[in-house]
Amino acid sequence: MPGAGSTAAVTPLRELGALIDGRRVEVKVPATTANLGPGFDTLGLALAQYDDLVVTASATPGVHVEVHGVGAGEVPTDETHLVVRAIAHGLAHYGYALPGLRLEAHNTIPHGRGLGSSGAAISAGIIAARGLLTGIAEMSDVDALALATDMEGHPDNVAPALFGGLTIAWVTPDGPQHKKLMVHRGVSPVVFVPEAEMSTALARSLQPDSVPHEDAVFNVSRSALLIASLIQSPELLLAATEDKLHQNYRAAAMPETNRLITLLRDAGLPAVVSGAGPSILVLASDPSQRLIAAELVAQHAETPWQALMLAVDVKGTVLGVS
Repeated sequence: MPGAGSTAAVTPLRELGALIDGRRVEVKVPATTANLGPGFDTLGLALAQYDDLVVTASATPGVHVEVHGVGAGEVPTDETHLVVRAIAHGLAHYGYALPGLRLEAHNTIPHGRGLGSSGAAISAGIIAARGLLTGIAEMSDVDALALATDMEGHPDNVAPALFGGLTIAWVTPDGPQHKKLMVHRGVSPVVFVPEAEMSTALARSLQPDSVPHEDAVFNVSRSALLIASLIQSPELLLAATEDKLHQNYRAAAMPETNRLITLLRDAGLPAVVSGAGPSILVLASDPSQRLIAAELVAQHAETPWQALMLAVDVKGTVLGVS
């Protein structure tokens, strides 16, 4: 046993650049919406809004990042970029150092709006690492979820980003787990995105350390009903999206979100906070409900909101290697 104050030996990471010089990896990652009302930190849904990334490896050290679309001129363009950090995290798990990289990102997922932009970036980086390791090491889906969750802190966004569809995510002593379900074809999501951002850390800080027993029971029942509604009975979505665990506590931090959700729900539309907010997700049970929701928001919003009428993504993160 090492003596007090000694430092355990750290195995140096192996160089990878010379092995994959010129390898080109393409990644397409979807937006996600988490919680879906009552499924706090558990349920997530992949949406057909995407970031597209191209990663090219080089034997020459150095990282160059080029960002187009959302985040251009705002996010880092060096090795501190979240996608690059995720690539490095994935490679290090298999004992390899980050090679020289060029990352070109074409982003459409809004940042800081509750649509899983950080989970998408992390998932894209982990899957890019899988592509860079092709023929060298094999990254399983279990490992990909564990690595992404390790960076994100919880699996509810990265699970649908990685695998698509509706996902139930949970954590065991053996690591994060997930179950993917296919959503009923009648479910028609629409997301309303405001101009203002919301800090996930701030949203989480508004949560109490404990909740009343009856509120916990309420959410257990609604979460169970929500699964049934999304895969089999969309007509029950209004009741199934009721929540008492997180949305009310966060309402004061995003008053217009709260006001519009109340308006939409009073009109019979299953509206919830998308992730940590401030975007609003409406899980419409048919396409006509989406149009009604869009009209209500356009008439009553006090600030500009963008309506994104999106399909459910069923593929998750898609990888191409050349």
